[in-house]
Amino acid sequence: MEAVRYFTDPDIALNFLAELRWPDGKVACPRCGSEAVTFLKNARLWKCYGNHPQQKFSIKVGTILEDSPISLDKWLPAIWLIINAKNGISSHELARALNVTQKTAWFMLHRIRKAMQTGTFEKMGTGGGPVEADETFIGGLARFMHKGRRAEKIKGTGGSGKQLVVGLLDRETGKVRVEHVANRKKGTLQGHVKAHVAKGAQLMTDELASYAGLEKEYVHQFVNHAEEYVRGNVHTQGIDNFWSLLKRAIKGTYVSVEPFHLFRYLDEEAFRYNNRETDDGGRFIEVLRQIVGRRLTYKELIGEENMAALPA
Repeated sequence: MEAVRYFTDPDIALNFLAELRWPDGKVACPRCGSEAVTFLKNARLWKCYGNHPQQKFSIKVGTILEDSPISLDKWLPAIWLIINAKNGISSHELARALNVTQKTAWFMLHRIRKAMQTGTFEKMGTGGGPVEADETFIGGLARFMHKGRRAEKIKGTGGSGKQLVVGLLDRETGKVRVEHVANRKKGTLQGHVKAHVAKGAQLMTDELASYAGLEKEYVHQFVNHAEEYVRGNVHTQGIDNFWSLLKRAIKGTYVSVEPFHLFRYLDEEAFRYNNRETDDGGRFIEVLRQIVGRRLTYKELIGEENMAALPA
């Protein structure tokens, strides 16, 4: 409520974002990079004196907020809500809180998830701590489905009709990386491990046969879950804890997630987990620093842009 009240003043919201985007106080045009700009106070816009079209620009241009008619006094509380809600926030709940439509709230949440994406070329396990690797299935339980939907979705046993997610947890840093993958074949899972874990690192997995052979590049140890879950320092309890948080958010808050959008929900939960030691304000600032250069259009979100690029 403090955040909502604070950002109701449009000047405060604008200045807050401007200070984060241009911390040195030198406003640069997002279209040409020129610092020859002036602020138009009444319109709350800047004008660039570079020789190009669309000389005027707002704080939203070049960010996840671009072309959004939603004011900052709704955008900023929306960002605060999703990054600090342990189990996430549904589009229906956000729509009620901000007095917007559910469709608008859904689009806003996916744009914010775009800013919550974190990527790095640094490999895990370089600090000497073990790395846990595991995979899990995401999808509704058959016994909770209507019989018609169950017949449509469930075509077999086990993971049939569900989506596979593979995850890595670096015990040294406490950070996770998760990815939606097509299957749990050896090439898929081992390729993911090799892409993200430094050679020679300690690697902890379960007994799945797809991990066999990794001992050639890693100090690979595993537990057989049919017999034990922990053997001294060898376990996958850390990444299992993350899975429980992820599934609580998906099943309890979002209820139904399309496979096409699953990676966005993974980014959201990974961000909150990786920044769990930071306070609410710190997570809020971190996301706002990542809104630049991450525009997401509605056509891109629903896949229409990709369809348009296909040959007729």
